[in-house]
Amino acid sequence: MMRNTLGEMEIRCTEEDSRRLMEYMRLVLEKNQHINLTSITDPDEFILKHFLDSAAVMKLPEYRAADTVLDLGTGGGFPGVPLAILTPDKQFTLIDSLQKRVRVVEEMCGEIALTNVNLQHGRAEDLGRDQRYREQYDLCLSRAVADMAVLAEYCLPFVKTGGYFISYKGSDIEEELGAAKKAIRVLGGRIAGVEAVNIKGLEHNFVIIRKETSTPGRYPRQAGKPKKSPIR
Repeated sequence: MMRNTLGEMEIRCTEEDSRRLMEYMRLVLEKNQHINLTSITDPDEFILKHFLDSAAVMKLPEYRAADTVLDLGTGGGFPGVPLAILTPDKQFTLIDSLQKRVRVVEEMCGEIALTNVNLQHGRAEDLGRDQRYREQYDLCLSRAVADMAVLAEYCLPFVKTGGYFISYKGSDIEEELGAAKKAIRVLGGRIAGVEAVNIKGLEHNFVIIRKETSTPGRYPRQAGKPKKSPIR
């Protein structure tokens, strides 16, 4: 199912890619018995919601043009790990706030010999101020469940001027996006478009934000502040 569907999406997936993806799924489901990596345990649903959904961003020109990609709030390694397998020419940094989860994902990447991925533990509010990460990426991706204004403050500080932040969002985002316009502008971004996606009935949107100017130095604010008091 997976290779055929990716083929229909015009996304290349070799036999070796498919083998590594399936091995990664096996590892996630095995480790999931000891640490919460995913609530999805049915293999077909896992392939759809973790692999195919993650890979859908590969169709976008903003993704194809990026050399350095940050996956913020990676959780069990999504979308970063499937994308790293399918696009080995890109370099990925995967960030998560739970150290134990970061160690497990790093271990699983080692088991499938994935060399274009770097794992980092930390909060977005802290790492977004760290000069090793601030405005260092062509593209930031996030599937995190958070308000768009909050996500913008988490993600845009990592993006180079001229780069992009792409958020995986549900199918109904007009009101949320409208409420986030000020935050996006204040943080140096501009809404460049919304791309609807439908994969075997799984519908969502990619919200594409272009980084127009450098993010002001006061952002991101201290840990907890973006979520507690979003820019409005």
